[in-house]
Amino acid sequence: MESMSRPVRPGSRATGTLGPFAMLLWVTVLTAEAVGAGPKLPRAPGSRVINLTGVGYFDEPSIAVNPLNPLQLIVAYQVPAHVAYSEDGGAEWTAASRTAPSNYRVSGDVSVTFDNHGRAFLCYIAFDKLGTENYWAHDATRNGVFVRRSLDGGRHWQRRAVPLLAHPTQPGIPFEDKPYIVADNSHGPYAGNLYVGWTHFTLSKSVIYFSRSTDGGETWSAPIQISKVAGLPRDDNGALEGFTGVAGPHSTLYVAWADAQGIVFTSSTDGGRSFATPRRVIETAPPYFKVEDVSRSNGFPILGMDPRTGRLYAAWSDYRNGDVDVFVSTSTDRGQTWGPAVRVNSDPLHDGADQFFQWLAVDPTSGAANVIFYDRRGDPRNRKATLTLARSTDGGRTFANYAWTHKAFDAHDDFIGDYTGLAAYDNRVYGVWTEEAGGRFSRRGSGPPPARRPYRRTRVRFGLAHFR
Repeated sequence: MESMSRPVRPGSRATGTLGPFAMLLWVTVLTAEAVGAGPKLPRAPGSRVINLTGVGYFDEPSIAVNPLNPLQLIVAYQVPAHVAYSEDGGAEWTAASRTAPSNYRVSGDVSVTFDNHGRAFLCYIAFDKLGTENYWAHDATRNGVFVRRSLDGGRHWQRRAVPLLAHPTQPGIPFEDKPYIVADNSHGPYAGNLYVGWTHFTLSKSVIYFSRSTDGGETWSAPIQISKVAGLPRDDNGALEGFTGVAGPHSTLYVAWADAQGIVFTSSTDGGRSFATPRRVIETAPPYFKVEDVSRSNGFPILGMDPRTGRLYAAWSDYRNGDVDVFVSTSTDRGQTWGPAVRVNSDPLHDGADQFFQWLAVDPTSGAANVIFYDRRGDPRNRKATLTLARSTDGGRTFANYAWTHKAFDAHDDFIGDYTGLAAYDNRVYGVWTEEAGGRFSRRGSGPPPARRPYRRTRVRFGLAHFR
């Protein structure tokens, strides 16, 4: 069977209020046998999976490991913006308090990172209500992008959240969406810098905005537009979305995002003051696509880099093969040229099974490239998914697939987020994702979830794998 579950006693280090619907932290340990439909894959070595939250409206998790103390991990998830932290490599977790803003009704689209001083950062958007469905800048209310800082590994968070850009409610305001935070943990000239990029929606277009901090997140530069060609103003294809970035060993910042036809790439060699002209480097199918039984899905890119060799990785998913597959391309010349798309999922080509919501993490100590994704190869109806971890130790040429979970879940056409999360350090891989927990729940006391339907019971899960 996949798991044996037991509640952690109240008062233990792993308990805490992990959200308005959280009960207790349930620990789940993988055993040798599988329950339910699932791919016939080897188990990820050293696997351990837990339910990080109770059930409620929880999704879109992000995870980071402290490079100065790899036993420190933080996970963020929505809604609102929650953080849980671990000080023992993910064995036990505790909820942090005061991470969500009290002056906005909704906060989410979270991302987290640690800088080279071991400080933790949480980035999120906040607003009172969304504008028109997918046309977020139409009738938008006050909204903005914010960063909050922790000086003790995620235990406590500074009350003051720094706004990178915020708008009061008034006619015609933009809507700021999907920010992603990046730390320069290299030994280059701009080591310690922090960067955030996001989508800036107006009534007529979408562009990529960018801000940087050179003082440990205390202050941030006025946002600049780094995209040169605008996208469409709707959040369901044709927009510029999915900002991702990584800092190289000499402080070169590499960033990418999706447009209607592929992955757009640019870089900065002066600490984010200016950028090369963006160009589309990888052709893909449109970034949004329908996955059966999931209300919304996308294949936005994620960048990673092996700091030992400078090899860049880009992971994404698309339906060029009919069903949705996960791909990786690499560059050995700082993004000037990119190799062919390598199919990451190892099921037969054209088998009708979707693999989607990938995330990428390159281990800075070993150089191994790790990819997580939802995997439906075990269900002939292409509805139930498990979590697969893929790993490459040959520079992205081939990927071995491992089952991180065996018991499949059905999303019931629910919104399970726009992304998953992954981190890796010293051959340990840490993943976070959303699963549908079944049934509906009362919205009382939860605050309003985003304007998406239906509202069911979701939870965030954490997985650990250890490659020796």
